[in-house]
Amino acid sequence: MDKLIIEGGYRLVGQIPISGAKNAALPLFAASLLVEDWITLKNVPALADIRTISRLLRQMGVKTEGESGTVRLNAAGLVSQEAPYDLVKTMRASVLVLGPLVAKWKRARVSLPGGCAIGARPINLHLKGLEAMGARVELKHGYVEAQADRLQGADFYFDISTVTGTENLMMAATLAEGRTILKNAACEPEVVELAKALIKMGAKIQGAGTEVLVIEGVKDLHPIEHVIIPDRIEAGTLMVASGITQGNVKLLNCNLSQIEAVVAKLRETGIEIIPEGDGVKVIGPANLKAVDVKTLPFPGFPTDMQAQIMALMC
Repeated sequence: MDKLIIEGGYRLVGQIPISGAKNAALPLFAASLLVEDWITLKNVPALADIRTISRLLRQMGVKTEGESGTVRLNAAGLVSQEAPYDLVKTMRASVLVLGPLVAKWKRARVSLPGGCAIGARPINLHLKGLEAMGARVELKHGYVEAQADRLQGADFYFDISTVTGTENLMMAATLAEGRTILKNAACEPEVVELAKALIKMGAKIQGAGTEVLVIEGVKDLHPIEHVIIPDRIEAGTLMVASGITQGNVKLLNCNLSQIEAVVAKLRETGIEIIPEGDGVKVIGPANLKAVDVKTLPFPGFPTDMQAQIMALMC
């Protein structure tokens, strides 16, 4: 699609289901590498990033069925532990395969998201964490090469809270020998969702949703069927759209507990947000009120909603 043509001036009225959360689905796709059997994911959104990680996994030898809705993955026939630059450059979340590959398959070769660019690497905390767990990590020609016969449990503190870093090390720790403690871990709902899925697979994880995660390594994980949570950013975006157009929209499959900061701020503007039966009714006011917003890590107001709230205030 080269462009979108939008004719404004119309109220948004009706109901719409919230899609599955992309940022919850991507690490679950990567987690399929931890199991040599079929795992089934439901409520998978139809997005380019999902197609990209599916293509990456297939290139490694993972069997896949489906691209959205219900997707099945089986890593039993893995033939490669490499994530090449041409795929990683299009989606930084591809780096999520690093931890599972080293933990389950003993080695990984993953392109740096920025290729050979000089300077601070956005995945430095991922690498430090794997090194703390005993992995041998080298950087060669823009690639991270990591190896370990079996990762060892470790105490690791994140200098900066990082969602993908927390997810990567949590997945790696599930198959490590001994106890891993991750401090200053990210608390986002997508991290909690991954922890819940890993626990269903047989992992031993405590503290999901807090800044301290404790993972007791196990020898093997088993396949699961899992339904992906609704996308909180999509829900917030549609709430803003209803507010802008003085709309009356019902959002289906909307979890308000994941967007409490967004809901509170939108209510300050005069938007009505009312739980109703199987969904949430969002009614835009005739006149919006101005509000101040500061983005913060979860449970604060998410950075990914900053552009939308700015449009609402214009």
